[in-house]
Amino acid sequence: MKKRKWLIPVLAVVLVIVVLVASVAIKTLTFTSKQLSVSAKVSYPVNMDQAAGHLSNAIQFKTVFNVDTSKVDYSQFTSFQEYIGKAYPLVSSTLTKQVINGYGLLYTWQGSDSQKKPIFLMAHQDVVPAPPEGWKHDPFAGDIADGFVWGRGAIDDKGSLISILEATEYLLKDGFKPARSIYIASGFDEEVTGQQGAGKIAEYLKAKGLQFEAIFDEGMIVTQGDVPGIKTPVALIGTAEKGYLSIRLTAESAGGHSSMPPKQTTVGILAAAIDKLENNPFPIRMTGPAADLFEYAGPEMSFPYKMLFANMWLFGPVIESELASAPGTNATIRTTTAPTMFEGSQAENVLPAKSTAVVNFRILTGDTIQSVTDQVKSTINDPRVKIQPITESANEPAPASSTASWSFGILNKTIREVMPDVFVAPMMMIGSTDSFKYIGLSQNIYRFLPERLYGDDLDMMHGMNEKISIANLGEMISYYIQLIKNSDH
Repeated sequence: MKKRKWLIPVLAVVLVIVVLVASVAIKTLTFTSKQLSVSAKVSYPVNMDQAAGHLSNAIQFKTVFNVDTSKVDYSQFTSFQEYIGKAYPLVSSTLTKQVINGYGLLYTWQGSDSQKKPIFLMAHQDVVPAPPEGWKHDPFAGDIADGFVWGRGAIDDKGSLISILEATEYLLKDGFKPARSIYIASGFDEEVTGQQGAGKIAEYLKAKGLQFEAIFDEGMIVTQGDVPGIKTPVALIGTAEKGYLSIRLTAESAGGHSSMPPKQTTVGILAAAIDKLENNPFPIRMTGPAADLFEYAGPEMSFPYKMLFANMWLFGPVIESELASAPGTNATIRTTTAPTMFEGSQAENVLPAKSTAVVNFRILTGDTIQSVTDQVKSTINDPRVKIQPITESANEPAPASSTASWSFGILNKTIREVMPDVFVAPMMMIGSTDSFKYIGLSQNIYRFLPERLYGDDLDMMHGMNEKISIANLGEMISYYIQLIKNSDH
């Protein structure tokens, strides 16, 4: 009888497949939910006609901040703050109010237990410009129609500021007296740099040596349909914030007439450099907040997504390729490269003696301003290109706040109580917020705006027809009431 030499290798392959399948199945079955259980939906009997009216009035103040401060109408900020004082009489009479750097607001609600670290709530007063063309309702009229409050700032960020003030006024009227002190801050230039508002408030608080148990700012939102394999709404909490760096690229030559061009003009030199940067992206890193997102969202996914994310050790390359294929998800897993500005000759028939380009990088946690600069230099590798980081606007990535902290647990619990139909998941914040200025004042900084923005709703934030539903505004007020109460132990 002939020996079957092929039998042992075949059996070995079969065994490997069986073990692999079993491992995948076990990992999938043990990939259990991290969502907190809640007994019932929590809501409070807030006077929504009054609250909607307050937001409507707030929108009518044109608190637009501009890089060119000579164009800022500061009287709008002054009038808005005077209105806040009248609309929220208990806040005005009970909390200590300080005005920082002219227009930054800082309220202190003193708690009874000085041993407890205070919590910090934030929302900014300023809004981006809003030309009226194309709007269904005037962007600064604050119209209430069709179940919505319309206007610039309804979402970003007066809706949040008014909700915090409504919640505080409600609790004061209800006789609530906090054990843990509560600070409420509102900057006035978040949409530009945040330096004059939040930056100065942060300097003041640091000089006093204050430390906070948690800082809660605007940031990620409640979305639906954006997380693969989950049909229900997901509340995304920004536990970290990407850094910011722009690099100016410059190439110079003798210039001349376009009828006698060299082999490569300064524009061509920079175009080649930018092409290298775009075709050599920064590496993908599924660590930190990027990994946390799928640790929380993965168990809630339908098959086969749940199986894939439960077995990153096996399907990691497939998942990374899929995430990298869309701009939104790609931005959460790597430092991004975005050429944004290009300048050459001022005439079509003149060779540019000097051309410049600006490339913007949003830096993932784990990279630094220096490491990004070094990679740009090594990737371009052309002595004709001068590489200059624009340091005045640069920020290192914000450190990630833990999902295991008491503060994250309180935030998670509050969201689930007020919005029990919503799953909670941490995530990297790819934009910028005022909370960046408060790094060092707390180890627990979380960026979450309790607004339900589905599909194209996000386009309203700095676009046309910005609005918030009165129902969602009510949820936001209940969220802040419950967050304050849950934090008070």
